[in-house]
Amino acid sequence: MRATFDATGEVLVVTGGASGIGAALARTFAAAGGRSVVLDLAEGEPADGVEHLRVDVSDRDAVVAAADDVVARHGRIDGLVAGAAVQPRVPVLDTDPQTWRRTLGINLDGVVWACQAVVPHMVRRRSGSVLAFASGLARTGHPEAAAYAASKAAIVAFLQSLAAEVAEHRVRVNAVFPGVIDTPQMRAANPPGPEYDRWMRSTGVGVPDDVVGPLMYLLSDAATMTGSTLTRDRVFSKEDM
Repeated sequence: MRATFDATGEVLVVTGGASGIGAALARTFAAAGGRSVVLDLAEGEPADGVEHLRVDVSDRDAVVAAADDVVARHGRIDGLVAGAAVQPRVPVLDTDPQTWRRTLGINLDGVVWACQAVVPHMVRRRSGSVLAFASGLARTGHPEAAAYAASKAAIVAFLQSLAAEVAEHRVRVNAVFPGVIDTPQMRAANPPGPEYDRWMRSTGVGVPDDVVGPLMYLLSDAATMTGSTLTRDRVFSKEDM
């Protein structure tokens, strides 16, 4: 069965969409007839139907202003994918306050601010889909990744709480566990060596386009669930470790 999506006239906001999964999604959404607006400090590659706004997602005022600007220019926001994240690798006992706060400021606060900026517009229209990325590390933890894992675990509880609050307004909120995907961030956190080899032996490493189909589905009106998690991940067995 072949799935197709029609985003004609719709507007998607993607945080952290200058590269990786977010960039692949922004291009695909635009190719389906929609308008993608990427919020990121990095510069993304130009693409038809994709706008890039330089925004620090940890700055609430900047995120709210960007969302208001999108609505003023395009009249609506139909989807939000909050994907901006950093993944420092530092042992817990060596994690300084700045690294901890920066990680949670981008990975967790950035999701909260994006939702506060975008969801009110969806509530007024009684329509919209919100997605954010969790991680298998939220369940298992990982050496030298405590800040990242903690932020991803918190995202799940946050999204489920938001979903319960806005369900009556027909706004859907779901979490996505994308699995291990070959992105610049993943390569920086897992350089070639035993760690990368373990990923390859267990789940394999996907590419950003592998996640786009599930994301497009959750953004579409075919997905009626809210407060749910969709996962391409898996818990490692002892043989994988």
